[in-house]
Amino acid sequence: MNQLPSHLTGGHFLLGETDPNLVFTPEDLSTEEQQITETAERFMDREVFPRLDALEHQEPGLAVKLFKQTGELGLFALEVPEEYGGLGLGKIVATGVAAQLSRLSGFGVTCGAHSGIGTMPTSYFGTELQKQKYLPKLATGELMAAYCLSETGSGSDALGMKTKATLSPDGTHYVLNGTKMWITNAGWADLFTVFAKVDGENVTAFLVERNFPGVSFGKEEHKLGIKTSSTRRVVLDIVCVPVENVLGGVGNGAYIAFNILNFGRFSLGAGAVGGAADMIRTATKYALERQQFGKPLASFGLIQQKLGEMSARTFAAESAIYRTAAMIDAVMANGEQLDLTDPPFPRGMEEFAIECSIIKVSCSEALYSVADEALQIHGGYGFTEEFTPARATRDARINRIFEGTNEINRLFIPGTLLRRVQRGRFAFPAAAEASAKVSVRIANETNPLQAVANLLREAKQLALLMTAAAASKFGKSVSDQQEILAAISDIIIEIYMVESALLRTLKAIGRGHTAGVMTDLTMSLMNGSVARIAQRATTVAVAMASGEEKDSYLKLVRSMLPWNPVNEVEINRRIAMRLCELGSFSLLAGSESPVVR
Repeated sequence: MNQLPSHLTGGHFLLGETDPNLVFTPEDLSTEEQQITETAERFMDREVFPRLDALEHQEPGLAVKLFKQTGELGLFALEVPEEYGGLGLGKIVATGVAAQLSRLSGFGVTCGAHSGIGTMPTSYFGTELQKQKYLPKLATGELMAAYCLSETGSGSDALGMKTKATLSPDGTHYVLNGTKMWITNAGWADLFTVFAKVDGENVTAFLVERNFPGVSFGKEEHKLGIKTSSTRRVVLDIVCVPVENVLGGVGNGAYIAFNILNFGRFSLGAGAVGGAADMIRTATKYALERQQFGKPLASFGLIQQKLGEMSARTFAAESAIYRTAAMIDAVMANGEQLDLTDPPFPRGMEEFAIECSIIKVSCSEALYSVADEALQIHGGYGFTEEFTPARATRDARINRIFEGTNEINRLFIPGTLLRRVQRGRFAFPAAAEASAKVSVRIANETNPLQAVANLLREAKQLALLMTAAAASKFGKSVSDQQEILAAISDIIIEIYMVESALLRTLKAIGRGHTAGVMTDLTMSLMNGSVARIAQRATTVAVAMASGEEKDSYLKLVRSMLPWNPVNEVEINRRIAMRLCELGSFSLLAGSESPVVR
């Protein structure tokens, strides 16, 4: 096992600048990886979307039939190890597939819950016998999987569960009693990863089969969106689960639950990118076709502004997704295991927990914004079910609740940083101390991308300083300062997303591409981001201090965020015009040829 480079350490992006050549971008996808994504795209276009109405009304058996077809194409086998019937590929490939399947969010939820949080507990925490028994059938879609953590009284407080597991007197099985709530795939799944407390205390994961006596289900939830998916309660009434179906060892359920959620959050973000790209394509097509005042909507400035901003947010999301996917794959390939469960699990599941939460929050909010703007571009038609933005907007709303609410994830990001500092895993105190001594140079940088890099460098120092100051001021009670932590989290999120876009753009330029559109997308992002960073930093400063100390903080915020605003109007017009020429977001970033030398 080799020592990993520093950029493959979770949260490292806050401590320095990353070499663009170390970052994976969509432009780096191999022909084989692109072909797998194209397989998923063709399947969605030919088999799924033509049956949209029937799926929305849950025509009996249709979703399961399409699910099994997806499995026959090998799209559930991507991350399953080869020795258990899978393809042994990683997050990079899975990202493109998730984006395509999630173009119809409900179907994407069905597939994602199966291949992600449904299958991965067995894949990463299962014993050899468990893997041999279940993984081959999960990889082909012969079995559908589900994940049972939430309960009526424990959503965000997942470990407050009431479901109990009691060992039988003869020691051969556990008896499970309780009810799980909001379980995706519950109406159709064959295998459930169920979390329960052994003896009312030790959170433990169990593999529960659908046909075990005592397993029953509530009715389908009447949901706002994702109507093509199944969501029900799972009722466990004296369910006898063999001891060999304990997953990861008794009392180790929390490690399983939260590390699986890390990957679940990442996959959610990947799916959100696909949904956003699809809505940009839909909105662009409508804006070109719809005439108002004798001109197409796409010719009007405010429509161009929307298309530009929608594209910029999606560009950042896509850039961050592939950047993170490659880092996860690299750490997983290193083979390091964390001996916290039985058997141990890969370090790669835990290392980028911060980045996965960033992606979950930012991508889910980007998708909702893009869907809402697509609806707005459609005007009155957008509010009808005749056009797709109505469904897309309804479907997008759940993502801010799934896999831990965005509020919980916002608290998790700085909280995890502080825990890693305490454990000596993050060079936080030294970085924060140095940031307080920074003498900021407010220069009129003529290179726009260098201006972004300079701003991000100072924003990182500011984020570290404010996190350290909050920890120092509030001590052990810092976790109670939710508004402050959320504001710091927003700063960190902005940094990671804009930097991901910047690094992708710089890498393209380094390879000899003009990257004019990428530069415009990055500048549009930064122009809005710096204002949000300043606002959130001001919130923290005012909440933590008063009098001269507050004034000192505010002066520091102003001095550390030098920025000469760019002409957003012109930038968004250029982005929109290029988008309208191409008709598709997926063609936008890679549309420029190499520079002729």
